[in-house]
Amino acid sequence: MIVSRRLAALSTLAPLAGLALARQASAAGAKTTHKVAVHVNYKDSVAQGFALNNVQNMYEYFASKGEKLEVRIVAHGPGLHMFRDDTSPVKDRLASMKKASSTLSFAACANTKSKMEKDEGKTVPLISQAEIVPSGVVELVMLEEKGWTYLRP
Repeated sequence: MIVSRRLAALSTLAPLAGLALARQASAAGAKTTHKVAVHVNYKDSVAQGFALNNVQNMYEYFASKGEKLEVRIVAHGPGLHMFRDDTSPVKDRLASMKKASSTLSFAACANTKSKMEKDEGKTVPLISQAEIVPSGVVELVMLEEKGWTYLRP
């Protein structure tokens, strides 16, 4: 009697378990959007190129899986040279990558820009694709709080 009740209970749970598995499979098949904040605070052109290689590799990988990717490169301190129109060693590559992907964005630290302008006694020109944010480190914190993955190549 007890065994038959347990079997009866299990038989009523089986369709629910199947429904749960179907929902999981459906969710797994849905298009995933990955969001990655890339932190650049170094002037070195080789390291900046390495960061861009990482970004390009991520776009290629997730595209091959049918998944979406959104990347925001955040530069502050010496890393702001990445977005400077007059000193960027990678500005042509940034323009090319931005043209290829509407989900790639660039955040330039206003604090760093102001300090550089004060130190150099001139306006610091940025590439047209760069968006000025009040603080690069605050931008990174806010992105992480929104669930973005942090990457510092």
